Amino acid sequence: MKKLIILGLAIVLFVCCNQQEQRYFAESAQTKTLEAGIAAYESGDWDTWRSHFADTAKIYVNSKEAITLDKRVEDLAGMTSAFSSYGFDKDEAYIEMVIDKEDETWVYFWGQHEGTMKNGKELSIPVHLAVQFTDGKIIEEHIYFDGTEMNAAMAALSAPVEEEQPEN
Repeated sequence: MKKLIILGLAIVLFVCCNQQEQRYFAESAQTKTLEAGIAAYESGDWDTWRSHFADTAKIYVNSKEAITLDKRVEDLAGMTSAFSSYGFDKDEAYIEMVIDKEDETWVYFWGQHEGTMKNGKELSIPVHLAVQFTDGKIIEEHIYFDGTEMNAAMAALSAPVEEEQPEN
């Protein structure tokens, strides 16, 4: 009888554990959408990049204040025009999807953004994205990175070149 009770408890425990909903995913339709968006960013294909977002998406770039999708495209196009090459190191990137306790779908991305500016300056900046999806579209994106090095490089790139004065 004792063995029968233990076996019954083991079965109940096994069934309960197996009925728990999966909430973390290494791959999903949403991770593939974010990867496609990153590829569009890397190729400068702003229409394809934009197609992954809902029209009302809110985008936060190192800020609590949201910007529009149009403003983000404008900012990205301006930033990337200062680079001769740019993209994410695929070997160092990590992506996962999570269904949180409010049943919201979020995809998290950690990556190393590498780039060479048109003046030859090389940059390597860690980036974190937190992206919320609804119905297959991005409705909210949070972008976090330390912009100190990039801001200094952009300022140097746009600084006027001083001409040497002839000696008298």
